[in-house]
Amino acid sequence: MSFSSATMWQDMFALSLPIAEKIVRPIFVYLFLIFLLRIFGKRELAQLNPFDLVVLILLSNTVQNGMIGQDNSVTGGLIGAASLCGFNYVVVRFLFHHRRLDQIVEGRPTVLIKEGVIQRRALARELITRSELSTIAHRQGFAHLNEIHHCVLEPGGTFLIVGNEPRISELHHGDLVERLDRLEKQISILVQALMPTNPKTK
Repeated sequence: MSFSSATMWQDMFALSLPIAEKIVRPIFVYLFLIFLLRIFGKRELAQLNPFDLVVLILLSNTVQNGMIGQDNSVTGGLIGAASLCGFNYVVVRFLFHHRRLDQIVEGRPTVLIKEGVIQRRALARELITRSELSTIAHRQGFAHLNEIHHCVLEPGGTFLIVGNEPRISELHHGDLVERLDRLEKQISILVQALMPTNPKTK
């Protein structure tokens, strides 16, 4: 093996930081990001506007050096990734068996619309405008906010929306089906009336 090839392999796989530090660094960043997202609320997870999306994209680049340090080796990256996934598995499994602690870490759902009434204080607390809420409703097939009976922002940043029963579109569909049924019955009666009667057999 030539000197250049040996140097290349050494640069790729030789660690420039202790293994313990490569394991601890991603864990510290992981815990800090969980704490940060918990403080700034569920809005960051929901990615409601371009500003929030840019923050989440840049966040990974911001903490990159803190995770890898001065080590750019493949081995260091694999160790960091394995420690991050392993620690996340331990945390998720632990929280699964401790639901009360899980609610403290993740937070509680926020009701944005209750029985058709927009909860303005909840919107202000989550920094969600009425226009952003309308955009969310449009994505889930609702033309207007008055079609929504219940809307909840989950801790994970997803929106649970329940429409009024029945919805306007469903009313129109039901009315159309009813008219078609009546038309079908009228056509059937008309066809029977126009059919020649069979002569009686002797």
